[in-house]
This record gives sequence, C-alpha cells and structure tokens, in this order.
Amino acid sequence: MASSADVSWMLTSSALVLLMVPGLALFYAGMVRAKNVLSTMMHSMVALAIIGVEWVTIGYALAFGDDVGGAGLIGWSPEFVLLSGVQPGQLWPDTQIPIFVHATFQGMFAVITPALISGALAERIRFSRYCLFVALWGLLVYTPIAHWVWHPEGWLFKLDALDFAGGTVVHVAAGASALVAALMLRRRQGFPERPVHPSSAANTLFGAGLLWFGWFGFNGGSALAANTSASLAFTVTHVAAAAGALAWVLIEWRAVGKPTAIGFASGAVAGLVGITPAAGFVSPGAALLIGGLTSAACFGSVLAMTRLGVDDSLDAFGIHGVGGALGAVLTGVLASKSLYDPSAGGGWLFDGNLTQVGIQILGVVATAAFAVPVTAILVRALSFGDGFVVAPQQEEQGLDVALHGEQAYDLVADVVTAIQARPRHAAQPPVVVTHLLTVEGLTGSEVATRWQELCTSSTPPGDFTALYRSVARLQGNTFRIVGGDVEYASKHLSALYPAQVIRQGISHVLRVGNGKAA
Repeated sequence: MASSADVSWMLTSSALVLLMVPGLALFYAGMVRAKNVLSTMMHSMVALAIIGVEWVTIGYALAFGDDVGGAGLIGWSPEFVLLSGVQPGQLWPDTQIPIFVHATFQGMFAVITPALISGALAERIRFSRYCLFVALWGLLVYTPIAHWVWHPEGWLFKLDALDFAGGTVVHVAAGASALVAALMLRRRQGFPERPVHPSSAANTLFGAGLLWFGWFGFNGGSALAANTSASLAFTVTHVAAAAGALAWVLIEWRAVGKPTAIGFASGAVAGLVGITPAAGFVSPGAALLIGGLTSAACFGSVLAMTRLGVDDSLDAFGIHGVGGALGAVLTGVLASKSLYDPSAGGGWLFDGNLTQVGIQILGVVATAAFAVPVTAILVRALSFGDGFVVAPQQEEQGLDVALHGEQAYDLVADVVTAIQARPRHAAQPPVVVTHLLTVEGLTGSEVATRWQELCTSSTPPGDFTALYRSVARLQGNTFRIVGGDVEYASKHLSALYPAQVIRQGISHVLRVGNGKAA
C-alpha cells in the first residue's frame, strides 16, 4: 500500500527537480552575450518537452523495464510504454510509491541531463540539430546508463557501485559528452582571443539559487521515501553547496583579486555536483570536504580548458564532468556503513574498504567510455548538410534573432518608447527636430545587422552609447535622429560604420502628438 508521506515527498521532489530546468536556463543565459540569451534558455527549456514526451513513450521502459538478457545493459517492459499497463495503485518494487510517481521523478532527471550538455555548445549551435541531439542522446546514452546504475538488475548496481542521485548517470555522462562535442564542433568566432562578457551576472546568480533549491529534491528525493536517508541527503546537499561556494570565492579572490557573483554561483553548483553521488552515504563533515575539494578541482579545470583553447562555453565539462567524477570517487572514500545499508559495501576512509574506491572508479570510466563514442557518432551524423553549427553570419547576428526571430531584450523599442513618452505642454505639443542620416554603400539589411549587433552587445562602443539615445527609427539604411546636434550624431555614426559615407538628409520639424509637420 502506498505511503501518503512518501508519495507527498516524492511529488514535491519531482516539482523541485523540474524547477532546476528554468534554474539552469537562467544560470547559463546569464553567462552568454545579450544576443544569445533567449536561444540559450531555449536549449534548457525545450528538453522539458522533448524528453517529457520521449520518457513516457519509451525512455522509462528502456531504463527501468525488466532487464533484457540478464546482462544488466538495458531494460524493456511493454507495460511501461506510455505507462499503459500500469495501474494507479501499482508500487515500484521495495518502495511505497506508485510507479506513476517513480516514473515522473526519474523523468525529471532524464530532462535535465542532456540540457547540461548545451552549456558546452552555447552561442553557436543550430536549434533544429540540437533538438534532434537531445532526443537521440536521451534515448541512446542516458537510458542505458540509468539502467546500469539504478535498476536492481543493472550491472553496476549489482557490483554495488554507489550513485545516490546521479554522479555518473547525470554529471559524468553529460560532462564527458559535452567535452567531446565541444572538441568536435568549431569554436565560437574569436575564441579565446576575444573576451565574452556575460550579459547578466544577476541572472546567473539567481539561476544558481534556483538550482540550489531544486537540488534538495534532486538528492533528497533519490531516497524514494520520506525517511532518514532523505533527511541525510537533504542536509549534506546544503552543506556541500555552501562549502563549494565558499571555496570557489576564496580561491578566486586570491587568484584574481576579486570575488565575483559568477564565481560564487559556479562554486555552489560544483559543490552540489560533487555531493550528488554521495548524498545518502556520507556525513555532514564529509560533505564539507567533498564540496570544497570538488569546487577547487572544478576551478582548476575551468581555467585549464580556457588555456588549452577548448571552447567549453559555459563550463559543462569543467563543472559537471570533473565534479561528477571526483564526487563519485570520493563517495567510495568517504561513504560510511553506519549511514546506509551495510549490505551495500562500505567506504575506504571510514570503513577500510578499499575495494569500493575501485568500483567507483570503474563506474566513472565505464560511463565516460560509453557516452563519449556514442556522442561522437551523434555529433558527426548531425553535422552533415547544414551542419550542427550555425553560419558565421548568424553567429555574429546572434542566435536569438537569427534562429528564433525574437530578442530577450528589445533595447531599440525601449528608446523609441522613451522618446514618444516625453512630457509635453497640454496646449502646445513640443517641437522635435529630426534629421535623416543615410549610410551610403550598404544595403538596409547590412546596416540593420550591424545595428542589431551593437544593440545586443554586452560591451557596446562609446560611439554607440552616445548616439543610441537619439535614434528614433532605422528604416532601410537611413537613421532618423531626434534632436541634438546632427554633426555630432553624424560623427558617431561614421565611427560605427567605418569606410562608409554618411549623408545628411533634410531636417524635419514635427510636432509630437499631432502628427503634422510645421
């Protein structure tokens, strides 16, 4: 019979893990340039839809269905297809939660794992190919590894490999795949010579907060019950995140002289990644150690990737790959029999069981060894034709406009609105002088593309900043300038469109509010 307490906790945990997806979207989006914010968020959010459909259709049947052939490699249960053969009161084995709840909870893990990979490919991939990649990777990589580690008949499960909430299944698999994809696809234009300035450190910090909050369900819910194991996982999750954030800030402060918000956010996530495989097996003191060590290792890895010229855009491998692998190994070192089922093995430092460390290393190696070649095949296959990566012109324009026809921040509209909203005398509308400045030698499309790049740049040049507030409209290759000194405006426009002739048009005197020329 189902336990109302267990069901309540698992439903809550499922919702918490789902919240991690928009949290990841914000975390990633804050670190890219303004012209790619929306597309980066879409990489995380679209996984909710793609994997949401795939999981209930066939993914759950493959990952958690009855083992096929007794090898512990993949599962299959026809009744799990669309959950069509599952009764509402039917329980997942050895738990007091319905299969419906178990499938929903595990489905959230399946959603966020491929979304993590997008962090290594941000600002340069084609959305249509990414959608195909998510669907195929979730089916061909995630479901087999989940079966190995979490199904009672999985081969790593039967070896007593300890992975409480996804150190190998989620983080090592995603991190290793992110690295191979980043190496196979071309780097962003100008990387690493041209610095990429984050569009919003505030969004990244807020996203990290949502991830921290959602991770309580990620780890605590992996107990599959409202019990002491969930309580331990809940506690050590917070401890490790705090240790990770503090370690990163202190290291960064010493290394570069200033503690940053993005550094704090990255350290917190690194600590959370590190504790994930160990959450139900280690003490709070061990969690402090895991969080701090993982954060330090991830900090070094992120620096190393940049120095080696690997364009792991948002540190997917540096944090999730390295953090997940180290956390999995440290689980074998620090796990204590007094904190979990004694029949599952033990740790080295606490219980003198060196064998467990070897099993943990085997789990990490096997996961990476499987994920890397399958990911490489997928990336190669999806690179044919138009390619996995967008054309250089689209990358320069920004993926928000080039691929989605939208912008996260419509800065031009804000300026026009501000001009139109200027206070005016009740009886006599004010006179506004407008000038026409035409960029000769360029088409309207070329002028608009350059202007869009300037509008969405996180570090626009001074000439743009000086001119921006005066631009009322861009039509074709002609700018309508409101008020101000036309010579001053022409000078700045010339700097923004070098080697082009700027022709001044006829001045117009308009009365704002009556639409009539004076």
